[in-house]
Amino acid sequence: MAQQLTLGLDTFGDVTATDDGTLLTHAQTIRNIVDQAVLADQLGIDHIALGEHHRDDFAVSSPETVLAAIAGRTSHIRLGTGVTVLSSDDPVRVFERFSTLDALSNGRAEIILGRGSFTESFPLFGFDLADYEKLFEEKIDLFTHLLREEPVTWSGETRASLVNQSVYPPTESGSITTWVGVGGSPESVVRAAGHGLPLMLAIIGGDPVRFAPYVDLYKRALAQFDRPELPVGAHSPGHIAATDDQARAELWPHFRANRDRIGRERGWPPMTREDFDHEATDGALMVGSPTTVAAKIVRAATALGLSRFDLKYSNGTLPHEKLMTSIELYGREVAPMVREQLA
Repeated sequence: MAQQLTLGLDTFGDVTATDDGTLLTHAQTIRNIVDQAVLADQLGIDHIALGEHHRDDFAVSSPETVLAAIAGRTSHIRLGTGVTVLSSDDPVRVFERFSTLDALSNGRAEIILGRGSFTESFPLFGFDLADYEKLFEEKIDLFTHLLREEPVTWSGETRASLVNQSVYPPTESGSITTWVGVGGSPESVVRAAGHGLPLMLAIIGGDPVRFAPYVDLYKRALAQFDRPELPVGAHSPGHIAATDDQARAELWPHFRANRDRIGRERGWPPMTREDFDHEATDGALMVGSPTTVAAKIVRAATALGLSRFDLKYSNGTLPHEKLMTSIELYGREVAPMVREQLA
């Protein structure tokens, strides 16, 4: 039986550079992201997901606004986030923004909710990191009530209570597809199952097959919660060029600089070229020629039983023109190979 797999693209809105290393403005980066999504739509790619960040190396702090601009220039591609940092947002406002996007896009909006691996939004919006777990648990609970699109009665400690409250606008279909993004915490996997939401695995390092126990845990938790089977997706970083050597050469300096900048904030050692090559050959980094990248996606999708795979195609300051080439190869060559091999 053929495995049904949809293919998407993710970007965190990394501020990119020209070939001579000059950084683009945040504004130009955002306009380029819209052009990237338009190309993806023309190529028949299934999803585009924009990350939410509030720092100088990423341009997108309001994904729904950028997605609305994309909606006006596209026809088919599904429009979502990767992720919406629900802990430091308000569930009602998140629902309202996405139901509005859903109207503008004729039903193409979707959401990936997460706690976020970056924490700059907490002090920015006045939340205490000591409440990290409580904020997400309460807010995702409220959000699942809102997804029913019925009057909501809810109470908790992290926001005002609601009593028989309706939220507008409703969606035309009566629902918005909503995933939970998980980085590898068993508790987060079980939480997603408990709320009856599809699981999106953020696989950013190591062999993707090592996430198989999390998929198994998710399925067992769904059964224990008496939930139906739900989709599992995954996202991984990568870059595509004509040959493996070209793709690695183009990506390496930008990937290393981005990873080391974040690593200095988190106490990680600098990345070596040996580390990079290992990730490209045996790890989660989907970098190489179309044939190489297609084979890695098929391997991960088969091992994990995926229903969706998203390539995080933006990586640090990697220039816009190279991102466009990578998207072109993903849509024209990688996607057909993946679908043929899974048929």
